[in-house]
Amino acid sequence: MARSGGVNRNPAQLVVLAFTGLIAVGTLLLLLPLAVDGSRGLGVEDALFMSTSATTVTGLATVDIATFSLFGELVLLALVQIGGFGIMTIGSVLALVASRRVGLRQRMLAQAEIGAVDIGDLKTLIGYIARITIAVEGSLAAVLTVRLWQGGYEDNFGDALYSGIFHGVTAFNNAGISLYSDNLASFVGDPVVVIAITLGFIVGGLGFPILVEISRRRTTTKRVDASLPMTLHHGTGHPRSSVMPWSLHLKITLLATAALLIIGPVVVLAFEWSNSATLGQLGISDKLLAGWFQGVSPRTAGFNTVDVGAMNEPTLLVISTLMFIGAGPASTSGGIKVTTFAVLGLMIWSEARGDQDVNVFGRRLPTPMIRQAVTIALLSVAMVTGVSLVLMASDGIGLTAALFESSSAFGTVGLSTGVTGAISTLGHISLVVVMLAGRVGPVTFVTALALRDSDRVHAYRYPEERPIIG
Repeated sequence: MARSGGVNRNPAQLVVLAFTGLIAVGTLLLLLPLAVDGSRGLGVEDALFMSTSATTVTGLATVDIATFSLFGELVLLALVQIGGFGIMTIGSVLALVASRRVGLRQRMLAQAEIGAVDIGDLKTLIGYIARITIAVEGSLAAVLTVRLWQGGYEDNFGDALYSGIFHGVTAFNNAGISLYSDNLASFVGDPVVVIAITLGFIVGGLGFPILVEISRRRTTTKRVDASLPMTLHHGTGHPRSSVMPWSLHLKITLLATAALLIIGPVVVLAFEWSNSATLGQLGISDKLLAGWFQGVSPRTAGFNTVDVGAMNEPTLLVISTLMFIGAGPASTSGGIKVTTFAVLGLMIWSEARGDQDVNVFGRRLPTPMIRQAVTIALLSVAMVTGVSLVLMASDGIGLTAALFESSSAFGTVGLSTGVTGAISTLGHISLVVVMLAGRVGPVTFVTALALRDSDRVHAYRYPEERPIIG
């Protein structure tokens, strides 16, 4: 992309700058005395960390949520909403409302943030995203408000409504931030709250491309059905082929997500069933509910209904892996994303079989995409390993806790074994950097830090030679 006086930047750089700008604004707001209860305000380190955690929809915290006043909670909620929806998408929506037009530059920025494929269809895409966000968050808020009020969790309807809205927003945006000091431990045996929160962050973790495709598919199918005679609806003459088929991205994402949604709870239940500090003290039904919740939450949300720090080390290792993988691309979660994980698995399977190409669902995956998946995975491993080393060296944290904390930050999950508040300034800064990297994506993050564009056209190629592998 051409530069004009060094002012123009590529979309990847502007996405990172936008998030850092939002983090800076949030930090300043949280530094205000009215952001916390009592006369003593937050320090710069805590304000920066909490602003980053909310903006990147992570949920890690250096201070108790009870520290914040109503104003401080609303600041955190606003940061979660803007960060989850995508600040570039918010900007495009505002431009669309104000002028009924989105310029090319705004389209490119939003495309870089939300993973839009068709840049010319961004207006419609943003409309779908806005409607889906409002619908899901509104539904969650309604269900949670009624349950919190009628279940006696809140003293009055106003408090129940506020808590329902807050947790509806943080659940859909996979933030893991709760108004309660024990997160959601008070609801460990409440199926209504647990299932509602679970559905919220699973839907949010699928990714906007998936949600938009499903929404478009339903709309298109209804239009086709309405234009057809009733006799064709169940016969062989039904022109279902006129409706575009499901994309490969949707198939891979849903299949990988379903597999991880099964593996996570099974592993947690297997390793924690007899642990008296976590699931062991619960009845069978509550064990199953808590095992399900703690098995699916690490991929995206970071809510917890049991003490994560008391879990066995095998469980923490599996949860760290789930946090590293994350959820769907262009979603409100971090990590390398389930599609990257699936592509790497398919690549290994194809190599083991001796196949020339990587094929799935009757389609061949392009080589550049496979290289990108490998690059993302290796960059992510380097980030998590580097932060883990910093935490171990600067704070004397053990390997398991350090890996868990860094994976949680990179995956923008928010689960912790309880060491976040006791970490040194260097450790907090490292976590802030990796939270931002996990939110915008490792490739986008590194590209944004590049000093110059890599748009050179090579006039020649070197001769090929194969080193020995393995």
